[in-house]
Amino acid sequence: MVLKNGKEEIVYLLAKVIEQYESQIGQKIIRNSNRKNYEGLARALSEISNRLPHTAEELQHDYYSPDNDPRKLDYPFRKYDITGNQIKDAYFNQIVSKPRPFLVDACYIYLYGKGRKGFELDPVDSNLLREENTLPTAAVHESITRPVERMEPISVTPKNRKWLPWMIVTIAILGIAIMFYFLKSMKNELAGLKHDMKILPYKPSKAEIDSLEGIWLCYTGSPQARVSDSNRYHLVVANVVDVKYRNGYFTFNRYGASFDHTGYMQFESPWLVSIHSSVKNNRDSIESPRHSLMRLDKDPYFISVISASWSFDVGNHNNVIGIREVYIKQGKGGWIEEILNTPENASCRCKIIKWHLDNKEKVYYLRNEPLNNLPYETLKTLLDERSILLRVPKEGLIIGDTQAIKKN
Repeated sequence: MVLKNGKEEIVYLLAKVIEQYESQIGQKIIRNSNRKNYEGLARALSEISNRLPHTAEELQHDYYSPDNDPRKLDYPFRKYDITGNQIKDAYFNQIVSKPRPFLVDACYIYLYGKGRKGFELDPVDSNLLREENTLPTAAVHESITRPVERMEPISVTPKNRKWLPWMIVTIAILGIAIMFYFLKSMKNELAGLKHDMKILPYKPSKAEIDSLEGIWLCYTGSPQARVSDSNRYHLVVANVVDVKYRNGYFTFNRYGASFDHTGYMQFESPWLVSIHSSVKNNRDSIESPRHSLMRLDKDPYFISVISASWSFDVGNHNNVIGIREVYIKQGKGGWIEEILNTPENASCRCKIIKWHLDNKEKVYYLRNEPLNNLPYETLKTLLDERSILLRVPKEGLIIGDTQAIKKN
């Protein structure tokens, strides 16, 4: 008997892990294609997987090299972090034929207290075993009944032996030359791409990195441009933006009231940042791209950003707009939790974002709300209807006064 492997093994393991996790937390996991449903479990497994470089002998599993990148200390950016998306693909979608070894070992340790190697020495769950059969039945029968063809031995004469080392050296040299050719071609292609697309043209200072990395609130008045919303007059929405530094550039997730964005930022010159993002989706495609410019050396608290964005309206009414947005730095560190599909969400009719930092949490309620509800007068003057520029001017699309509402 041998252990199962691949898709068959990981699907069974994750099913058992989910059952055990549910009994521990006293709550059922909704088993669908929403990766958020599996994030609590993913974090629990990540606590095991990130200790694997230090537990090979104790827990009987393969050796894993340590994560030597000191910048990646937070979930989900550590070397052996497991995400809700990975669990969804492996368990619900069942599209993972070669699961990550650290995910497999983490499951075995979570269920049985030892890694895959240790379980193989003393298997305690017969459902993970199958009969050893290296060939399908037809192939086994054919290998038994088919006569073995006799092969003539290759004659190596003294003359052949004389040239053999030279042939090996020649082949090795050719292989190395081809490898260097492809490496040089790839390097030149990358250099050309970075030059043409102006990727990382400027190296930010430590002060610039510190000023951009962290948690931000971003206020936008884009709801005012949505013709489908009859209450759009002076309507604004806040977004939470989580910015992280990565080797010369920055990645970020932007959490909104209805949908999320993901993207990257880079410094173009001293204190000047370009921001590129698109709506987060599960497809390998760019949806509703947006571009922004930010000056970090001006307006240290309310940082005004000019963006080419969208009205995010329904169907054909979704149009490109120019817009002023206002960023307010909240701080650095910790991690973001997105709260969805709970009674609290239904009660506030909003998305809830929790920022966990130093055993404390700060809660943000993201929803469209009237401009007059904002806590700062400065925000009101920056985000009224004058903050929006239509791609094509259109009468009455941006409401200019309260009389327009009565007429509608």
